[in-house]
Amino acid sequence: MSALLHAQLAPDMRDFIYQIQSACDYTKAGAAWLSGQRPPRHEDNEQTLEEIRARIRRTVKFAESVQPAQYAEADRQQVSMSGAPGKVLVGRDYLLQMVLPNVYFHAGMAYAILRHKGVDVGKMDFLGPVNFVDKS
Repeated sequence: MSALLHAQLAPDMRDFIYQIQSACDYTKAGAAWLSGQRPPRHEDNEQTLEEIRARIRRTVKFAESVQPAQYAEADRQQVSMSGAPGKVLVGRDYLLQMVLPNVYFHAGMAYAILRHKGVDVGKMDFLGPVNFVDKS
């Protein structure tokens, strides 16, 4: 299991654990900053699959705890980024240019590492439920 958790696709790429940590971090940060909160801190100390799963559960629990009304001012939120001192991203730009691309990137890399290591996951495992409706 350790080989999977520390697997990477290229020598200059971070491992599976980091990919999950990053997907979680962007998810909780997006939910927090866009709802006017500070993101909860998670220590980056996961070393087992159960610890990774617990981090995912904590992230989902936090994201689901944010009520729709808390996003009422999301467009007006200003989010500072450490890589751009003195600059901010406003809500919509932060969501579309940082949060969503990074969540999908890191989740996609984690998925690719799993596939590369022979874990039996497919595209629908990545996509999750698809809400098809009858054509009107």
